[in-house]
Amino acid sequence: MKKIDAHAHIGEYGGWAGVSSSEESILKNMNEYEIEKTILCSANYERNEDTREMFESYPKCIIPLVYVNPLKSEKAISDIDYYIGEKGFQGIKINPLRDAFVADDTCLDVVMEKAQEYKVPVFIHSGHPPYSLPWSIALLAERFPKVKVVMIHMGHGHGVYIDAALKMARRYENIYLEMSGMPMGCKIKEAYETVGADRIMFGTDSPFHHPSVEIQKVLTCGLEEEKLEDIFYYNALKLMDVRKE
Repeated sequence: MKKIDAHAHIGEYGGWAGVSSSEESILKNMNEYEIEKTILCSANYERNEDTREMFESYPKCIIPLVYVNPLKSEKAISDIDYYIGEKGFQGIKINPLRDAFVADDTCLDVVMEKAQEYKVPVFIHSGHPPYSLPWSIALLAERFPKVKVVMIHMGHGHGVYIDAALKMARRYENIYLEMSGMPMGCKIKEAYETVGADRIMFGTDSPFHHPSVEIQKVLTCGLEEEKLEDIFYYNALKLMDVRKE
């Protein structure tokens, strides 16, 4: 079954994580697990050139996101204009946990305004207090109803946050869900049936999780094969408005 990985990184993560991802490892996973395209971002907001280089080397299989830190507003605006406006990037990635801002803070307004201007989605890490909880992400989505907001990890590892991600996505039609790192396969099925058949997507969060684990969560969630194809492939294709190769 062909797939689009809606969430992967290129680069190194030191400290507690001690993991890394390279062009070679990304391509290996794509070939081995029938991943046709990867929505890719760098390890942090200072490494967007890593994404650009891989995108320019493999333009048919990489969908690039520009990683920005809203607390560095001038750089964030400049990077969005450069990478989306000039280099063909197709979305924005932000991480409240890593860069220490609350997901509904007004510092994000300039980023969201740029996303609305360029008509691209914003991918935002979820699931860790106090910065990236689903309720805060929902308040951000409420302020910018024209911007598609992808709640990465759909609440992550805590059951209460997973439940909140589903509730918030049901309330706000511009919230989309990506399921990497979220352990409850049954919640993938629930999202498909109650949030929207086109608003839940497969992702790996590579290099933090292995594709085989994330794939099994989707395969065992309880949905029929044609619905699994939406999650694995068509929903991300539609969200990113990518032409089928």
